[in-house]
Amino acid sequence: MKKILVPVDFSKHSEYALHIAAKIAKQVQAEIIVLHMMGISEAILAKDEAQEYEEAKYYMDLARKRFKPFLNQTYLKHIKVREIIQNYKDFKELNTVAQEQHINLIVMGSHGTSGLGDVFVGSNTEKVVRSSEVPVLVVKTPNSDFKVENILFACDFKESSILAYKNVREFAASFSAKLNLIYINTPYYDFNSNTEIAERISKFFYKSNTIEQEVAIYNDYSVEHGLMNYSKKGNFDILAIPTRGRKPFTHFLLGSRSIGEDIANHANLPVLTLKSK
Repeated sequence: MKKILVPVDFSKHSEYALHIAAKIAKQVQAEIIVLHMMGISEAILAKDEAQEYEEAKYYMDLARKRFKPFLNQTYLKHIKVREIIQNYKDFKELNTVAQEQHINLIVMGSHGTSGLGDVFVGSNTEKVVRSSEVPVLVVKTPNSDFKVENILFACDFKESSILAYKNVREFAASFSAKLNLIYINTPYYDFNSNTEIAERISKFFYKSNTIEQEVAIYNDYSVEHGLMNYSKKGNFDILAIPTRGRKPFTHFLLGSRSIGEDIANHANLPVLTLKSK
């Protein structure tokens, strides 16, 4: 891992993300690229060329001034940090920036507070997660003790999740971290007997051409509830989940809104999303 991209809007949530990105950068000797996307309106860009230039210059200078105190952090010492400021029309354009800059990981803050699904849904974070070709680490809370040593990967062990599994294996290996696998079995979504689960898991490892490893099977009333309950038990540093096409893994996180809110209020784990088929 060589380059980490951190999109910032100078909010406390993007500072949480920057702090965790710094922890990761020090662990793997990576460079951090901080990106501020201005989002200048079409009304401004519709002005004549001279006015457009002056307006753009004004907002660029303003962003540069805000970067100085924002990046004046002791935790960034001895880390190579580079700034990028650009306009955008859609937050999905972040993937283009990531490809152009050869980014290995995006770390971004989220304001989501109403359940694991709402970390993504209806937000800029959702757009980034759904369009990104590189892993995205979503951060909700500050964590000065963050490290990458123990990762929990939630999987349905279907063939479409093989790519995400291989990607999370590679991610864990880059940190020499332990990778833990879990399957959440629920009475309402894709319920399976123990025999059926064992057969699915065995087939998954065979098709992924990897050595079969232990998988925790956890029963709960919803995937979301099961993940959050199980994640509290293992001192995990990251909860990793696959994204599939344009729908995040969270499209099947079931359960009542009140349960989701209660879990989210006690869940401080950063969530790593990985592209799958």
